Amino acid sequence: MKTSLYFGNANGFGAWQILISTKAHEHLREHRREDKNIVKIIYKKIKHLSHGQFSTDNHTRLNGPDAGIPVFEAKITENLQLVYQIDCIPDQDGEVLPVIKVYGIYRHSEVGIWNALGDHLAARKGAEYRRRCIFRTQSANNIILPASFRPIEAEPENQEPESETLESLPDLSPKDMEHVEHFGMVSNLILGHPHRLILAIGLIAGQDVHHVFMLSPQEQEVVECTTSCYVLGRSGTGKTTTMLFKILGIQRAWELGAVDMPKPRQIFVTKSRMLATKVKEYFTKLLESLAMAGYTLQEIAKLKAQSMEDDLIDLDDTPESQMNVPTRYSQLEDKHFPLFVTFDRVCHHLAKMIAADIFNMDDPGTRRSAELFFNTNDAGAHDSLVTYAVFEKQYWPHFPQGLTKNLSNTTSFLSGDMLTRIIKGSEQALSFPDGFLDRPSYLHLSCRSNPIFANQRDTLYDITHAILKVLQNQKFPGQQVDYLYVDEAQDNLLIDAMVLKRLCRNSDGLFWAGDTAQTISAGSSFRFNDLKAFVYRMEVSNLSVTLTEAPVHQPMMFQLATNYRSHNGIVNCAHSVIKLITKFWPNAIDHLQPEKGIFSGVKPVFFTDVDNDAHCKRFLVGESASNVELGAHQCILVRNEAAIDKLREKVGDIGMIMTLYDSKGLEFDDVLLYNFFGDSAVDASRWQVVLNGVQGQSYAPDFYRDETRYAGICNEASTPLINQGIDLKLLYVGITRARKNVWIFDTSDKSDAMRTFWKSQNLIRICDRGTDISPLAVSSTEDEWASSGRSFFSHKHYSQAIHCFKRAGLCREVEVCEAYLLRDAARSKVGVALLNIQQRAFITAADAFADCGAAATGNERRQYYRTSADCYVRGGQDLKAADAYLKAEEFELAAKIYRRAGAFDRTLHILTDHPAMIPETTATELWMVCRLHYCGRSNDRAPVPLFSSFDEELEFLEEYGLDYTRVSLLESHSMYYEVAEIHLSENRPMEAVQAFLKDNRNIDSVTRAADTLLELMWRKCSFRITPKAAVDDSVRQAFTLADKLQMKKLEPMTQDHELLKKLALIFQEHGHHAAALHCLDHFFARSIDIRPFQLHEMASFLETFHTYARLLHQTSTLPDPLGRRECDVQRLFSIVPLSGDEFLIPSGTFLHDSVTTTQNNCLVSTHQSGYTASRRNATELICLSIRAVLKDKVLVLDELCCGAPVFFQCLPYIVYGTCERKECPQEHVTMSNLDRVQYNAHVAIHMQLILILQLLYSADPSTMQWESMRNWLEHLHEALAPPLSIQGSFADLDLTLIPQGLAGQRVVKNWIRESFYRLNPSTSPEFLTTLMKITSLGFAFDRNDAPSYIAQANCVTQNKFVELLRKPDDRYLVMDMFSSYQGVSPGSIELGILFLLYVLNNRLRVDLSILCDFIEDILSSFVINHRMDLKIDKLPLHDVILPSNWLISPHKFSVTKEVKLGSISSLLNAIENLINTLLIDDATGFLCLANVSSITPLLRNIFIFRLCRTLCLVAHNTRHLVVRQKVNSIVLHLHKTKGPQDPAYYRKLVDDVVGHLVLLPGRGIFQLDGYLRAVLEFDKNAASNLVHLVHKTKQSTSTQISSVRQLFYQKAGDIFYLLSSHVVAAQSALRVEAAVFVPRMQRPKEEMKICQAEKDLETIPQEVTDSIKDMDEAVALDPVPDESLRPHGPSEEQVRAARRIQYAYRRHARHRSGSAVDAEIDAIFTACLKETRSSEWRPSYYRLLFLGPLPHLLVCLEHGITLTHTAKRKTKNLSEVSHEKLEELGRQRSEITSLLKKGIRLRKKLEPSSPDHRTRNIVALQRAVLEVGEFIKKVPGSTKDMQDKFQIAYKGIVAEKKPSHMRKEKPALNIKDL
Repeated sequence: MKTSLYFGNANGFGAWQILISTKAHEHLREHRREDKNIVKIIYKKIKHLSHGQFSTDNHTRLNGPDAGIPVFEAKITENLQLVYQIDCIPDQDGEVLPVIKVYGIYRHSEVGIWNALGDHLAARKGAEYRRRCIFRTQSANNIILPASFRPIEAEPENQEPESETLESLPDLSPKDMEHVEHFGMVSNLILGHPHRLILAIGLIAGQDVHHVFMLSPQEQEVVECTTSCYVLGRSGTGKTTTMLFKILGIQRAWELGAVDMPKPRQIFVTKSRMLATKVKEYFTKLLESLAMAGYTLQEIAKLKAQSMEDDLIDLDDTPESQMNVPTRYSQLEDKHFPLFVTFDRVCHHLAKMIAADIFNMDDPGTRRSAELFFNTNDAGAHDSLVTYAVFEKQYWPHFPQGLTKNLSNTTSFLSGDMLTRIIKGSEQALSFPDGFLDRPSYLHLSCRSNPIFANQRDTLYDITHAILKVLQNQKFPGQQVDYLYVDEAQDNLLIDAMVLKRLCRNSDGLFWAGDTAQTISAGSSFRFNDLKAFVYRMEVSNLSVTLTEAPVHQPMMFQLATNYRSHNGIVNCAHSVIKLITKFWPNAIDHLQPEKGIFSGVKPVFFTDVDNDAHCKRFLVGESASNVELGAHQCILVRNEAAIDKLREKVGDIGMIMTLYDSKGLEFDDVLLYNFFGDSAVDASRWQVVLNGVQGQSYAPDFYRDETRYAGICNEASTPLINQGIDLKLLYVGITRARKNVWIFDTSDKSDAMRTFWKSQNLIRICDRGTDISPLAVSSTEDEWASSGRSFFSHKHYSQAIHCFKRAGLCREVEVCEAYLLRDAARSKVGVALLNIQQRAFITAADAFADCGAAATGNERRQYYRTSADCYVRGGQDLKAADAYLKAEEFELAAKIYRRAGAFDRTLHILTDHPAMIPETTATELWMVCRLHYCGRSNDRAPVPLFSSFDEELEFLEEYGLDYTRVSLLESHSMYYEVAEIHLSENRPMEAVQAFLKDNRNIDSVTRAADTLLELMWRKCSFRITPKAAVDDSVRQAFTLADKLQMKKLEPMTQDHELLKKLALIFQEHGHHAAALHCLDHFFARSIDIRPFQLHEMASFLETFHTYARLLHQTSTLPDPLGRRECDVQRLFSIVPLSGDEFLIPSGTFLHDSVTTTQNNCLVSTHQSGYTASRRNATELICLSIRAVLKDKVLVLDELCCGAPVFFQCLPYIVYGTCERKECPQEHVTMSNLDRVQYNAHVAIHMQLILILQLLYSADPSTMQWESMRNWLEHLHEALAPPLSIQGSFADLDLTLIPQGLAGQRVVKNWIRESFYRLNPSTSPEFLTTLMKITSLGFAFDRNDAPSYIAQANCVTQNKFVELLRKPDDRYLVMDMFSSYQGVSPGSIELGILFLLYVLNNRLRVDLSILCDFIEDILSSFVINHRMDLKIDKLPLHDVILPSNWLISPHKFSVTKEVKLGSISSLLNAIENLINTLLIDDATGFLCLANVSSITPLLRNIFIFRLCRTLCLVAHNTRHLVVRQKVNSIVLHLHKTKGPQDPAYYRKLVDDVVGHLVLLPGRGIFQLDGYLRAVLEFDKNAASNLVHLVHKTKQSTSTQISSVRQLFYQKAGDIFYLLSSHVVAAQSALRVEAAVFVPRMQRPKEEMKICQAEKDLETIPQEVTDSIKDMDEAVALDPVPDESLRPHGPSEEQVRAARRIQYAYRRHARHRSGSAVDAEIDAIFTACLKETRSSEWRPSYYRLLFLGPLPHLLVCLEHGITLTHTAKRKTKNLSEVSHEKLEELGRQRSEITSLLKKGIRLRKKLEPSSPDHRTRNIVALQRAVLEVGEFIKKVPGSTKDMQDKFQIAYKGIVAEKKPSHMRKEKPALNIKDL
């Protein structure tokens, strides 16, 4: 590799090696431009010298013989001479050879410093060096060959006396002194300077070529290092040069080596795009120069000249497409190496190449990380770079105040570097799963290895932790490289180092170089020791993983300390600052060996006492008016922008003024630090800490006593960069910007300490006001200004570049810089200004770049237009942007932006005009979107053909669902049959019929047209479609088309609702439920006012409506309505089955309107012909829609029935035959029509309505209305127990006369139970009435279960009725009422009396009718209990005459009751008081009556009559004289008292009783049967409900009473069963489903006869009379309540049972919700079973899988296909889609179409009839199951339900079966011991 780095001798040259200095190269270029003949002469002279042909013409000594080192001249012309020196340098083998070093071509007048130069070189190089330079070998043929010397120990260079040597030189002008220093530097450069040495022959041929340097021994050691290495050094020490030479050497060695050797892959990585580009260009030049070494002059002359001047463009704007490098790392080939790329957060070329391989945009897990890389082509990608200005304006103001306390914005901005380096980018972060340090680990980091913010980590962690993002690393694809060179390594993170390290397979091929000075200036914690240790550990770890035995070599560490940029005067001063930093803050930076320059120079000058503007300006530019500004390589550095403005006010525009922050990375000849200390935020007392570095300073402050006090001087960014902090680091930056001179202007006392420190070290020269010094400013040529301008431009300092270009007279360059400035200004507004302001700024910049592009040529033109286009994009001007991209020849971007702007015509023109310039992927996508645009919009016509063939167009249209365009295409080719099929698939039947009629290629076209027409008629007349809506234009058009088919003309049938009703019943009888529902829906569609209906009309209407409601209920609860043919639901609702398991709901149908009105959009997908839905969703939609219909209809019916009089009978009309109310809301029924049939019919309509309401509540429980249920239960009670006996009673109830009687009874029982649970005293206004009515119904219909749920009712256990809590013992009298109704306890009568007395005495509000019912119930129980007493009657109940409804309660006969006569007396007294209350007009305030607002006198008369009749029956059947006496008293009182209205209704009964019993005074003894006679006479005009009980033993002797039926019984307990079988069925302990047979009794038809014999008159004893008087005062003890009704909560057993019921119900609900799916499984199973019945199928394991898991798999697959179909249709309607969404739609369409094809293929493969099943290949079946699983994963939408079915199939077919556990064999019985 050593030899390959150097030139061989060129053709025609001799043994002497010629070295050309930079100055000589410049002279040759100047003479080539002026006179090429002069260059040829120079070439000839150099050639002679290379051969050793020394003569007086070319080898004359310029300096005297006493001078140190000889300097020679070769005459060119009379006025020109070539100046050179014989120098000695080591070659690649280590030997020292003399060479000819050319200094330049000078005129005679310019030569005057050579004596001084010779002495200077001799003083520095020593005597041995001088001897070798003078030594010459013996000449042969006048030719002197170069000698060869052994390498010896070099004499130490005389560094210290150097200043003395310079001072001892003859008096020279400053310019000559500078030349001496320069040539001295050139002398040193021969040994180690990295600048270019140019070969003259290239210039002679007109070709610029580059020569390889002569490296210093230390640099050569770096290049020749065989292991990995780390090179540290300041800027300008040759780091990049050593990298370049090593790359060049390896590349050149391969080119000169064996042909079969693989080409070494080398990558150079840096942060800066500019640096990577420059290094690549220089490498190419050097490689070409090495190749030219063997060329002739003529061959070289043929090479094309290349411009040394670069384009004036921002390299970061250069598109990656122009880099000639693949976009993916894996696509790199040998021809691409060596590769020079960037690895940075903005221009991250290498990272982007890697990301293109490892990140998948389709993977949600990596998409976000991929977008960080792949979106950088966006015009706004630059905004992702957070500069200090962006951070200060956009981020810092939004941080919480609690986090920013005690921190500045600059502190936090500099912490951003720390964030990525430590928290996210450190080695420790790699061990954390989230990729960044947690808080404890961060806080415990070593302060030495991570010194930044050592005292503020806790605060900064909270700020930064929310900002960090994690980019996870993956393995790199492709071939690894052999050598990796990382320049500016300090700019990368440790995790970046890990990524880069993985690129290199050679552990000895790593080359890391870094500038530790930059770590000082950037506030970084970078350390090369950390990097070195980290990489070494990675190598060891990799070796342990790969188990290789190759040794791991420790990388070498090199430090390059020679600074080739600045001389020692500047370097020493800067190093003193480093010493101060390391003295006070030893952990702040790496400790390196002291830096040194290659020659001494003037010390920095410190100006003091410059106290006014005039003195300042005089020092800068002098007093001459001609020299008014600084030169091109001079700069003034200040702290901030404010200081710039302040200085310009003092001195005007005298030159370039920059901030220290902006000067980083720049170099100047002369630098002036202006007021650095004066503008510092650190006060003078703290600056005095630097005096600790001055020996003998006793007054220096103690730094270690208070370190934080001096933190502002150099604590790592602990204080703001510009305002307060890191002063020493900034001072170092300012000093090291200079190459030649450093001037410091500062008059503040803050500078005293630093000036004293420097002065003590003899590092500066101090000048005050009186010092005579030349002006600092120097003049510059236009070329120098132009060169400086390009330098500033490359560093993006456009304002400074403008300053330079203006002075160079380059107007075009000024305009370019101004355009870049405008772009920077626009970028600075992002996130700060309003959007329109941002856009205007970008448009202004875009216009400027467009102007620049118009004036430029070549690459500059393209780049300016490209940048203009980027700015137009940011300004929202897409069309202008696309035009600019087109001018920039960025055809891909132009096409994309044209497309984004909707300019599809221009997009197509680019695609067709430049097909080779657009990547295939982009072109495919753009063609797709253009085709979608033009094919989806019939109004637009493409300017160029979109397809190459008919088949291609048809395939595209089919794939993307462009049906209308496809129809047009097919019609143009007369393919009408296919057109008709498309219309049918999209539910366009009329168009399909027309297409079928046009077709003449298929014989079945006419048949298909006829079938389609008939199907259309069905659809038009679907469910709930009115005739008016059905007959529209399409129907009329269908009739017209039918005429063409010669079909019978169809005419709509005249509407006949009765005919529809009859037809519905016929359909119902034949099981055509859907047809019946359709007819009944039309029947009930019209508005029917049922309020005037008579009883029979209402009964008929409700029975028909119940059928209609039941059909609706059945339809809404069908598990799979679309799969049951007998329901024919599809035709009923005009549902059209589509492909897969999808159904179409056409527009205009009931279900379609239901979706629109009820907003059930989640169940359907939009379709051009309506909606589509899956089977499950369609089933749910049918259910919801039918429920809505059922609800609307039933609720309307409920409202109408509430206002229908037929449900309520007018009591005054029944009694008096007239009604005084106008528009009476109750039915007027004559007494003659009141019979048993009428009673049951009246009950029946209540039952029918309750059944109808229950259908609604069952279908939709959420519609249950407690108020309605309670009201209709109360109305049912009124119908079952009307106020008057002539209206009927429970005894007349006959369930056989009631339609659906048993079903109604079950519903009533459930309603009663629910009513008890819901009854709340606080919310029920008539609580007591409601409670008594539902209690009465409960014990009447559900006697067995009523006690249990009554005891658990809320109104019993918790929310008690306060008014029934008796004080002071808080006895809850509701329980007494329950016990009385139940009647199973001995004290039930007493409890009932107790409750009744409490209600009456406290005047609790209660219904008068239910109150009378309760009184009758108590008295009837008393009479029956009394007459069953054997002490009174030997034959219990014989000869008792009572109403039938008093005898139908079994509890009255079962248990003997304990009744005290005093309680009965109290009850009679209460009844007497109640009668008296009714006699008074205004005394009935606590009484109410159903369906009337007030109890009128007529109604009071009626209820007084009812009470009197009850008392008469009690008196007739009792043997207690006290009771009779009390009844007599009440009746006599009524007889004497005038009623509420005369004649009173009860008057006849009372008068007859008095007349028959002779109760008036003076009549004497009364007749005993007078009560019965009076009752019978009153009832003779109406059917009597009295029953005469006759014991069978007395049957022959008993006298039959006319109009009273006799009941013969054997035992008293039989009476209840003998009265009525239907009542028994309602009250039986058996379930109602079990039929009960009991013989029915008939009423006697004989006329009424009084056959009772008069008995002997008896005289009432006095003691009996006295006892009657004392009855009212009798007090009875409270009876014991019934324990069975004691309130209690549910038992544990009941709770467990409830939970089991709840669990079972939930399972049922889940099963019901999935019943549609189960029906599908059943259907598929049936198909599979049918297949297995073939003789080919035999019992096998495959058959079990075929019948078991396979149906589940097919259902799962069908649902996936359905969802995919749905997703495809959603992206179909292009006419409503904006063009911006076409790409997304196209991608979705393509993916969905591909997925759909896969699903259909799998269905065809797995369907029961598939031939694949005939092979019985289980492995193939398992593969198919896995394919279905992959298919399901990609199905759009929710696949949760499918996953359950798939898991069943997977477990049954694919999953590995676990072997069943074998039962352990029992040990044998041990019988040896027997």
